[in-house]
Amino acid sequence: MPFYVSPAQVMRDKAEYARQGIARGRSCVTLQYAGGILMVAPNPSSALHKISEIYDRIAFAAVGRYNEYENLRKAGVTYADITGYQFDRHDVTARGIANWYAQTLGTIFTDQLKPFEVEIVVAEVAAKPADDQIYRITFDGSVTDEPGFVAFGGQADQVSAALKERYADNMSLSEAFAAALAALSVPGNGEYTAAQLEVAILDRTRDHRTFRRIRAARLEELLAESRPAAESSDGDDSGTPAASDAPAAGEGAEPSASGSAPPAPGSAPARPADSGPPTGPTPGSSDRGSGLSGGSPL
Repeated sequence: MPFYVSPAQVMRDKAEYARQGIARGRSCVTLQYAGGILMVAPNPSSALHKISEIYDRIAFAAVGRYNEYENLRKAGVTYADITGYQFDRHDVTARGIANWYAQTLGTIFTDQLKPFEVEIVVAEVAAKPADDQIYRITFDGSVTDEPGFVAFGGQADQVSAALKERYADNMSLSEAFAAALAALSVPGNGEYTAAQLEVAILDRTRDHRTFRRIRAARLEELLAESRPAAESSDGDDSGTPAASDAPAAGEGAEPSASGSAPPAPGSAPARPADSGPPTGPTPGSSDRGSGLSGGSPL
């Protein structure tokens, strides 16, 4: 007789398998700003895209196995084109595409032995920020409406918590990009360069084909604008000496090159300087974070 496994155990095993696969990828961020919707994804590849256009005002972003979410992206484009051709272009909405993705992923999760290791975000920009739509679809077909922003894939909990602290309504593009970049760097990935990022926007001011990729010079400008804000938040560089560098109350003056300063009245005589080798840490022995992110799936 075949080995029996309860359906509940099978579903738990499938869900755990899919979560582990998605966690090996790198987190992506989608958030609203005053001029539309911004999507940022760490992606060192220039040929394999994690962010793409689905329809006129609708974009797609995914994390996980590239071959699986690329098949879903193509199927979503076909679904949107057929719907717009049979009915009307205004009938193609992010909500309808998100529901179609949810049915597809739910069927795959239930019927197939191996679930898809993907998480998807479908975003639509509207004429007003209040009407923008961002939907997150997980591997088992669950759909959630994400107002304002969403972080998904990889270490999504840490990135989402950091993004929540930095997000605000009606941010400019540079402010939104700085918030997204700071949130993506929280799990210890270090600073990203332009070659390591894939950035795209849905531009609210465009009447048709609002999807636009940000590349090369414009991306370098956004990186340059975001770094001063991050550096200023780390601490004040006004040149004021730190409290640990200032002499404590009751201490004598700092010894000069020619000899020690005279001791204060009533104080114990100063100890002679030790002529032996320094006992502090040698140069280069300070602890540092690696700042590296190992190779991981898209």
